[in-house]
Amino acid sequence: MAGMATFNLSSASSSIYSGPSLPSSNASSLLFSSRPSILPMQRTPFRSRILPKIYAFSSNDIKVGSNIEVDGAPWRVLEFLHVKPGKGAAFVRTKMRNYITGNTVEKTFRAGVTIDEADIFKETKQFTYKDGSQFVFMDLSTYEEIRLNAADVGDKTKFLKEGMDCTVLFWNGKIIDFDLPITVKLKVVDVDPGLKGDTAQGGSKPATVDTGAVVNVPLFVNIGDEILVDSRTGQYMSRA
Repeated sequence: MAGMATFNLSSASSSIYSGPSLPSSNASSLLFSSRPSILPMQRTPFRSRILPKIYAFSSNDIKVGSNIEVDGAPWRVLEFLHVKPGKGAAFVRTKMRNYITGNTVEKTFRAGVTIDEADIFKETKQFTYKDGSQFVFMDLSTYEEIRLNAADVGDKTKFLKEGMDCTVLFWNGKIIDFDLPITVKLKVVDVDPGLKGDTAQGGSKPATVDTGAVVNVPLFVNIGDEILVDSRTGQYMSRA
């Protein structure tokens, strides 16, 4: 029986450990350890699930500011109205502006119809300087410059100042538009001399700011004052 026990111990040793020979004390602790043997497991890196962006929605989801693609061109919804007539199908009446041409049109969509969303993304660029008729914007992280012609900038030159951070819009890899900050700080460089220093609260007067734009301001605003203006409407908001 002792010989049989010795044979089984040797067999177990050869099947469990195939590495270099160990001292008898180590072999004994390996064979008769009460702890289970745990083999290292290879971990598979966790990959977060990326959901695809949906580029289509219903006409019922249209709202002011929606970017849609119609006839292969990107459009921005300026106005919308959901109409449900007493007879006939409901529809959505919209007023839209073409990002490429700048044209504004009215278009009607049947309620519930699927509309493609324009794949437009935005990046922040700083207006750095004007080079002739071109306006130069810079990406402050890569220092890459992009240039827009005066026709592309349009009336936004009235409130555009050097060092101003703007939002540039891209579609299919091309620049189609840019947005000024909603609130811009401007300096008054000229006002009507007859109303200069008047502190009356009931009226307004035209004032020329450092970008060349003319803004209606309260009577108490004087030359040298800094004011806040809504770039979307051109209206005076407050003193800076």
